[in-house]
Amino acid sequence: MATYQTYQLIGEKEDVSDIISNISPTYTPFQTMIGREKVHNTLTQWQEDSLADVADLAGVEGADASSDTLSPTTMRTNYTQIFTKSIKVSGTADAVSTYGRAKDTAYEMGKKSKELKRHLEHTLVGLPTQVAAVGDASTARDMAPYVAQIATANKESNAGNRTLTEALILANLETVYNAGGEPSVIMVTPSHSTIVAGFAAASGRTRDFAKGKTVVNVVDLYVSPFGEQKVVLNRFLSANETLIFNPADWKLQVLRNWFREPLAKVGDSTRHQIVGEFSLKHSNQTASGLVEDLTA
Repeated sequence: MATYQTYQLIGEKEDVSDIISNISPTYTPFQTMIGREKVHNTLTQWQEDSLADVADLAGVEGADASSDTLSPTTMRTNYTQIFTKSIKVSGTADAVSTYGRAKDTAYEMGKKSKELKRHLEHTLVGLPTQVAAVGDASTARDMAPYVAQIATANKESNAGNRTLTEALILANLETVYNAGGEPSVIMVTPSHSTIVAGFAAASGRTRDFAKGKTVVNVVDLYVSPFGEQKVVLNRFLSANETLIFNPADWKLQVLRNWFREPLAKVGDSTRHQIVGEFSLKHSNQTASGLVEDLTA
């Protein structure tokens, strides 16, 4: 007699997990570290100033006072950039029973919120060629991201891409320090983090890699002649750059914080949009540094 097997069954129940796995990263360290401030226009402006260089100011006894040469402040500007995503879900899609979610509208809105957070981080630190642009009726406004707000003298540049080295980081830390900055963060890509981890193995240094049964091979705090810098990993950082900064010198400017808005109903579906409008402010362009033109 032939054995009746599952291959012949009709009406067999599906075995579908009620959990949806999504491992796309959502940690956004740069925007998490820096502060926020409210702005009230698409054009944001702030002023920079500096003190005169030190000099021999010995005065002659009894001499008449002479007036110093005064210099005006420098006006900096940026534009707000709109970030938005929208969804359209049919009434039927929301009505049917599904695994891992109650309604597709709510599930998709949650996904879009996370995607926008990632996109904002990418814009802040992952677009080395973007500059501030006012836009027009048919062209979107663009903010100036991190790279566009660093003084040229504070950029450790090269004619072609080269490997990240400790010497390059030290040189940039010195440049920023001499300009008056107090950098506390070295932000690196995942591939560059492995290079920084290797700093501890440089000639002349000793280090205990083993703690019991645990092997430790990471540098999360770099103590340099110019202070202590926390080494921070960022997946969204441009592949050819390392950022050197103090979070206190940066602000995420908020014209419109994230909000969800239902759109007009035009049929048997619902439409929703998430919108936010932000800009980026660097308090002084010489307060931070950049090591660029690196191999990925």
